[in-house]
Amino acid sequence: MNAPEAQRWLAYARSDLDAGNALLRDPQPYSRQACFFAQQAAEKALKAILVFLETSFPYTHDLDHVRDLIPTGWRVKTTHPDLAELTIWAVEARYPSDTPDAVETDARTALELAEAVYQSVAAELQERLNPP
Repeated sequence: MNAPEAQRWLAYARSDLDAGNALLRDPQPYSRQACFFAQQAAEKALKAILVFLETSFPYTHDLDHVRDLIPTGWRVKTTHPDLAELTIWAVEARYPSDTPDAVETDARTALELAEAVYQSVAAELQERLNPP
């Protein structure tokens, strides 16, 4: 188990969440970028589990694929069975496309979901590091 490196990944996830929220506090909210940071935060939180377990993972931003690499028994697998609405922001938020630009409500929804994923992972890692 690699607890220090998993904690490092979680710290990066927290930083991405904080950055996304800061972008929404601007008088002219940066919704598109906040959505990207939300996706990144969830990705890093999920990968923190794999780092903790010393499980290699492919280079991918597909959150459902990353979540599916986590072994059975981790709550995040059941509490967040569909993360496609966050995965889209890995690319859609970074490049012009036919998809409509993100608006503030998209960013708030994405950040709330990413925060929930982060909290789930952080709590369970803490439990596994400090069993009762």
